[in-house]
Amino acid sequence: MATSSQITKYCDSLTNRRELPDFPGSRNGLQFKGKAKVRKVGAAVDAGEKVFLQAAKRGIDYLIVHHGMFWPGIAPRRATQQRRQSALKKTGLSLYSSHLPLDAHPFIGNNALIAQDLGLQVMDWFVDFQGLPIACLCRGLSRKTLERRLKKSYPQTFKAIRFGSANPQKIAILSGSGRSALAHLREHGCDTLITGELREEHFNEAQEQGWNLYPCGHYATETWGVKALAAAVAKEFGVPWEFVATDNPL
Repeated sequence: MATSSQITKYCDSLTNRRELPDFPGSRNGLQFKGKAKVRKVGAAVDAGEKVFLQAAKRGIDYLIVHHGMFWPGIAPRRATQQRRQSALKKTGLSLYSSHLPLDAHPFIGNNALIAQDLGLQVMDWFVDFQGLPIACLCRGLSRKTLERRLKKSYPQTFKAIRFGSANPQKIAILSGSGRSALAHLREHGCDTLITGELREEHFNEAQEQGWNLYPCGHYATETWGVKALAAAVAKEFGVPWEFVATDNPL
């Protein structure tokens, strides 16, 4: 049986946590230490009271999330944190968070796995955050084929804004909130972006700039990395793992 300390050390190493920058509040790594021994590992996109309780009901002892407990903007912040801490203490669950390290990872990261799922070949990485390139640039294919594959992978959240080429030469991928990629598309000869969410004004910008934009859901595009990390942990330590899904439509 694995221990939470062993799993944390493994996750830190695999994601290169200590060497990579991230946004304030991400606090990557072990955010709460629960039971010492781990019989089952779980994965979820977001930390939250209900997710913690669901995980515990499924026998999960160690939960890996993409968005951890300490993001700014939570209101009322103190009450929310108290509820989360209380749920963790009640369940004995350990909580591990990995944000940008699980976006930028070339093998188990969200963007690399989205590309793999869509059958796209990654050519390069761009959109630097403090020296860390977080978005991938893929070899293009026809818009018709791309949309067919996207609809299959994101049947509930697929959206299309079509003002770019019908046969894009390059396709960019940035999971979650992908607007930071837009300013860099032209310099990389790209007019097509797959992401999670955009802002309302980006529709007009797409018309003016000649972009194809595919916002397929922040949540939906960020299930990949946590699943892959949990699966890697399960294989390394010989324990089962399970994804804790929510009905998040955003």
